[in-house]
Amino acid sequence: MQLSNLYNKALQFEFLSIEEGMFLFKHAPLTELMHIANEMKKHHVPHGKVTWQIDRNLNTTNVCIANCKFCNFYRIPGHSEAYITDMPTYRKKIQETINYGGDQLLLQGGHHPNLGLDFYTKIFREIKQEFPTIKLHALGPPEVAHITKLEKSTHYEVLKALQNAGLDSLPGAGAEILVDRVRRLVSKGKCGADEWLEIMHQAHKLNITTSATMMFGHVETVEERFIHLSKIREIQAKKPDSAKGFLAFIPWTFQDVDTLLAKIRGVHNLTTSEEYIRTIAISRIMLPNIKNIQASWLTVGKETAQICLHGGANDFGSIMLEENVVSAAGAPHRFTYKTIQNAISEAGFGPQLRNQQYEWRDLPNFIQEQVINY
Repeated sequence: MQLSNLYNKALQFEFLSIEEGMFLFKHAPLTELMHIANEMKKHHVPHGKVTWQIDRNLNTTNVCIANCKFCNFYRIPGHSEAYITDMPTYRKKIQETINYGGDQLLLQGGHHPNLGLDFYTKIFREIKQEFPTIKLHALGPPEVAHITKLEKSTHYEVLKALQNAGLDSLPGAGAEILVDRVRRLVSKGKCGADEWLEIMHQAHKLNITTSATMMFGHVETVEERFIHLSKIREIQAKKPDSAKGFLAFIPWTFQDVDTLLAKIRGVHNLTTSEEYIRTIAISRIMLPNIKNIQASWLTVGKETAQICLHGGANDFGSIMLEENVVSAAGAPHRFTYKTIQNAISEAGFGPQLRNQQYEWRDLPNFIQEQVINY
């Protein structure tokens, strides 16, 4: 294989094979790989802005029976620290989110053995009734799979019921690596790769917009990362023409502090900054049918994420007014609305506030005043 031929194929927005992608990842000079990815980015987002969001990650419950080996957040049923979030808590935290200029809840939790479809539809309806403008970017394929099993229903019917109750979009949670060998080692209690993908396909048929993720740097091989990427683009290619499907792809690195993977298996995140930047670039190249690529500043930090903006990424994610799961495994990084905009500007781009549909938002007036006076 010749690098020049693969560069040309990528710039034509053709699907590179797993073998071709791996060859680029391993052999292409970093500057050339970033250049190709950046040219592809310009096609998708010619405005040159870097988008960001204000939202809050709020957990429905910390009770979970999935027993993921990378999660320090969950508690087993009956644990003294187990909880189910009640409506007064939602009410308080949603109002805080709105007061800070946020427009969305990333609402996720665990695989609670006793919380079925009625629980989630009731919560969604109550939230929407009191806060009709707040967007629910909620649950994820593993939770939908869990609810489906509890209800002895179908993915489509569960998704339809959630959509009718107020679900606006479906996060790409629980993807990890979409290879069952890996999933058996790190998240055995979650749905398999094929079920995760099928749930996303059913969501697209319902015109529910989604995102896709990849958690890497643990027990997977490089080839398995590329299998993951190829499966994501195949599902995107299957979406109805009228559907947006996957709005974004977000690769992030395994956070290993105090996790069972680290304690029992001795698995640690050894991903370098260069490897992450390469992964962002190759994600843009391998996923020509997904418009937005997000740099995970939460797991890799400001400086690495800034470089990624020159190598295929066009989105900086959210300032996340609250986040518990990844932080519990050691992710130390934080942004405010001021510092995230400054970070984007320092990298040479114009910051642009967005919503979950990647539509541009104006900064709320009170935030605009504070930015001007900063």
